[in-house]
Amino acid sequence: MPSEVSQQFEKDWGGLPNFDELMALDGEMYRQVARRKTFKFDLNGNEYFAKIHNGVGWREIIKNLVQGRKPVLGARNEYDAIYALTKLGIKTMTLAAYGQRGFNLAELESFVITESLEPAISLEDFCADWAVNKPERRLKHALIKRVASITRELHENGINHRDLYICHFLLNESELQSLIDLSELPLYLIDLHRVQIRPKTPQRWLIKDLAALYFSSMDIGFTKRDFYRFVREYSKNSLKTEFRNNKEFWIKVEKKALRLWAKHLKY
Repeated sequence: MPSEVSQQFEKDWGGLPNFDELMALDGEMYRQVARRKTFKFDLNGNEYFAKIHNGVGWREIIKNLVQGRKPVLGARNEYDAIYALTKLGIKTMTLAAYGQRGFNLAELESFVITESLEPAISLEDFCADWAVNKPERRLKHALIKRVASITRELHENGINHRDLYICHFLLNESELQSLIDLSELPLYLIDLHRVQIRPKTPQRWLIKDLAALYFSSMDIGFTKRDFYRFVREYSKNSLKTEFRNNKEFWIKVEKKALRLWAKHLKY
């Protein structure tokens, strides 16, 4: 039996599912790599997303250790991240079911199932034409501040995402339409597979997250002034104070973002 199942999922399933039944699930495939697949499926009229892990193998574990990285062994990483973000009040996926079994670290079987956030749109798609069709200034500024505050909250609590691109922030379209106060933009952070949680996040991982955000915003008309607005909100300092105290840090962020951009242009 899974180690955790929500009441709604149990109701939709028609009882408690067993581990093998959930590992055998299939649906509309979103991603399939090596021993992991991500797909959407319908259950009793409700949509869910599942990530099924069938072990990473010793080769992947050794590769990560050689590179000085903690290997992601299965769904437990995402499960822990969902709880950590929820505890902080950061909107993310709602857990429906989770389970893990096995003792061999390279062959752990696991899954995490979450409720679908659809109808939703990623910030990458929402802002796709902004470089040409200028958005409402208030909306753009509110989004920058919201992304910056979420990122600050993660980093201040020892959490880094490792894939913090704007495509991993979702806007629920129905919530957006009924929104009155732009400061309460309902942004959801997803794809928590590689999240790391520590007492304190090392600087290299702060830079990686921030550079990923900067890089992934370059196609949507993100200006130097927008960058400064982000820095102010993220740091909670004036620009003068922040760049006096942490100038080298932000130079590293920008340089890494530009390297990502140069690499992107090659493909």
